[in-house]
Amino acid sequence: MTQLQSLRGMVDLLPAQTRRWQAVEAVARAHFQRSGLAEIRTPLLEVTELFARGIGEATDVVGKEMYTFVDRGDRSCTLRPEGTASVVRSAIEHGLLTQGVQKLWYAGPMFRYERPQAGRQRQFHQIGVECLGVSSARSDVEAIALAWDLLRDLGVTGLELQINSLGTLEDRQRYRQQLVNWLEARVDQLDADSQQRLSVNPLRILDSKNPSIQALLADAPTLLEALSDESAQRFKSVQQLLKQLAIPVQLNPRLVRGLDYYGHTAFEITSDQLGAQATVCGGGRYDGLVQQLGGPPTAAVGWALGMERLMLVLEAAAAKNPDGQAARLTATPAPDLYLVNRGQQAETLALVLARQLRAAGVVVELDGSGAAFGKQFKRADRSGSAWAAVIGDEEAEAGQLRLKPLQTEGEERFFALNDLDAVVAVLQTTTDGRFASENQR
Repeated sequence: MTQLQSLRGMVDLLPAQTRRWQAVEAVARAHFQRSGLAEIRTPLLEVTELFARGIGEATDVVGKEMYTFVDRGDRSCTLRPEGTASVVRSAIEHGLLTQGVQKLWYAGPMFRYERPQAGRQRQFHQIGVECLGVSSARSDVEAIALAWDLLRDLGVTGLELQINSLGTLEDRQRYRQQLVNWLEARVDQLDADSQQRLSVNPLRILDSKNPSIQALLADAPTLLEALSDESAQRFKSVQQLLKQLAIPVQLNPRLVRGLDYYGHTAFEITSDQLGAQATVCGGGRYDGLVQQLGGPPTAAVGWALGMERLMLVLEAAAAKNPDGQAARLTATPAPDLYLVNRGQQAETLALVLARQLRAAGVVVELDGSGAAFGKQFKRADRSGSAWAAVIGDEEAEAGQLRLKPLQTEGEERFFALNDLDAVVAVLQTTTDGRFASENQR
């Protein structure tokens, strides 16, 4: 029988990888809680119109990359390719916007039919922030600072913040005509994809990944030059506030992001940990999206980071600095205690002991193999635990366990099975008091 495999671009997260992801997610969750954000969870499957109307039909995401099908109710459905449109739809549907400012975050899988490569899969994962009902330049900077501080706290180094202003709709319409006039005079230098975009959505040409197109655009007019005085002043305020927070800024007049709903501030945060600058987070302001999806006029700003790319960056940072925060986050955590046991009575006592110690907050790995002690001790060494507790027939008869240090030189110690507080006290010497006995809670 043929062995079944996952679909191309749909990647399993094995236990070691999942532990690293959970460590990163825990840091993000702590940042969001301190910033007053609440978690929201939306369905993976939405009506196709949500993304066609929200993201823009002329974008690559909608035009080329969505997983779309007609369901049994003859409805066009799409696996979500990004999170913002779903969050906005939910906020409108459930009346959240009538309850004041909504500061939300989400995490989960997204789907795009792209060519799989390192850090980019067809099922990929994002952590995102959406702040609905905030309009000031300061709210832009608060959102950027949250992303910047999170990445630094994760141990990502070589960070660079690139920002641009997309101005108002009127600014973009004015700039669009300037850009079209400039590109039409050079249409023979455009690739087929850019020529098609020229008549449909010319600003998407700025997002081209073709090096020759990017070289050509070096002399093109920029959106910054087309900003109204009010938009220019707003963008200046954003830069000044970022300076107040000591977050360095790199202006990038070609930065437009890949989705149509952005206006005013757009930004990307990159890292050089993978050699070249790689984008790990991007976002911006999208004041028109809520109304575009049927809600009231609502200012909004947000961002998302890609977990797959972020994990590559963290692994590179860990390799570069084995003692840094990234290395600590990506390391496989060791149990506080590895419980070696063999013999019918001993195995029963070990099960009871493991449960009691876990209730006291101790991370216990119970060897359930029934193998010889030598093999169990080898596994205990590989676990990275500082201690092994040993219960065999002799210990079971005596009502004792033997505590053996694994990572340092030291004598074995014996404890009564009913004296767990003494065992916990010894284990705390190598865990910085991370847990307390049940009686101390």
